[in-house]
Amino acid sequence: MAVVGLGVEGLCGAGAEARHAVDRAALVVGGRRHLTALGALAAGVRTVPLTGDLGAALDEIQAEPGPVCVLASGDPGFFGIVRPLAERFGAASLEVHPAPSSVALAFARLGMAWDDAAVVSAHGRPLMAAARAAASHPKVAVLVSPESPPEALGGALLELGVTDRRAAVCARMGDAGERVDIVDLAGLAAGRWDPLSVVILLAEPGPPSTPALAWGLPDGSFDHRGGMITGAEVRAVALGKLALPPRGVVWDVGAGSGSVAIECARLCPGLRVLAVEEEGDDAGRISRNADRHGVAVEVIGGRAPAALAGLPDPDRVFVGGGGHAVLSAVLDHLRPGGRVVATYAAVDRAVGAADRLGAMVQVGVSRARRLPDGGLRLAAENPVFVVWGPREELDREPTT
Repeated sequence: MAVVGLGVEGLCGAGAEARHAVDRAALVVGGRRHLTALGALAAGVRTVPLTGDLGAALDEIQAEPGPVCVLASGDPGFFGIVRPLAERFGAASLEVHPAPSSVALAFARLGMAWDDAAVVSAHGRPLMAAARAAASHPKVAVLVSPESPPEALGGALLELGVTDRRAAVCARMGDAGERVDIVDLAGLAAGRWDPLSVVILLAEPGPPSTPALAWGLPDGSFDHRGGMITGAEVRAVALGKLALPPRGVVWDVGAGSGSVAIECARLCPGLRVLAVEEEGDDAGRISRNADRHGVAVEVIGGRAPAALAGLPDPDRVFVGGGGHAVLSAVLDHLRPGGRVVATYAAVDRAVGAADRLGAMVQVGVSRARRLPDGGLRLAAENPVFVVWGPREELDREPTT
C-alpha cells in the first residue's frame, strides 16, 4: 500500500515513485479535494473519499485485492493517516512518500528553524488540554481544527493566564490562498480565522506568564464528596512514586474525585488517563473536575476488578480504593516495566500490599491551625500508607 503526501504542486510535484504508485493503483483513497485534483484515472480504478467515517475507508482498503494508494496532505506520517493505517495493516505494508508538512511550511514562511519547537495537536482532545500543553513551551506549533479554531485556542490560552506570546496564524499552507497573520493573543482570541491553519506560538522576552510546574494541588481545587479525596500532601507523594512517563496509559482505580487522574493528565498531557469509579455521582464529579482543569480523563463506570476487563493495559496505576483482589487484577494487567502506587489507611491492608509491591512509607501530615490568641498549633491528621512497586523486596534493617 502506497501513502502519498501531496504538496503545493499536487501530484506534479511528487517524485517519480509516488506518481508511479498512483498510476498502478486499483484503489485510490483520499480527501475529496485530493481526488478531484488527480483528474481522470485509468479505466477500472476505484476511488474512495476519506470522510469522517475512517473505519469504512479502512474496510474498503482491506477488501481490495489489488494495489492501493492513499493520498494525504503534506507529510502523512506527521499527525496523519499513517498512524491508523499502520495500526490496522502493519507498518511493513506501507510505502510512504511524504511531502513537506504544514508545520514545516509554516516555519519556513516565518524564516525560522523548528528543530527546537514542540508540536501540539488540538484534534481529538479537549482544547484546554492542548492549550495547557502549548503553554508549557516557548516555541510551539498547534494544529487546530474546525472544532477548535485559532480564536478558540487564543481564548483558552488567555483563560490559563498566558499573555506573553506572539501568534502566527498560518492558513492553508501550500495552497494558492495561503496566508500568514502575526498577532498577539488578544488579537488571536478576537479574530475569525481559517480553521485549516497551523498556529505558531512564540514566547516574548521576559519572565514567563505561565504557572510554574506544580503538583499536589489544594483539595479545594476539586469537587469531592465529604472528604473522599486523596489529600494534597499524600497525592504529591503518590505522584512522585508513580514516576510518570511522557506517554502511555494510566489507570486511577477507585478514583473518587479523580484528583490523581487529573493531576497525571496535567503533568503529562501525552498520557491516556482512565479513571475507574463505581459510584455514579463520583463518576460525574470526575468529568466535571477534569473539565474544570482542562484535561482529558476517560471515566469508566463500574466496580473493580470487573470494570478493568477490556481496558488498555496500563503503564502506571494508582489504586485509591479496593482490597487485595483489585491489586492482584491490576498487577495481572500491568505492562512490563510498569509501576503501581496504592494508598491505605489500615495498616493490615498496607502490609499485605507491601508484601506484593515491595516498598512502603507512612505519610503523616500535621496541619497548622491558628489559635484564638494568634499563635499556631499543629493538628495531626490520620496517617496514610503509600505502597509502590513492583520491587524485589522491602528494604531491610541492617544487621548488628
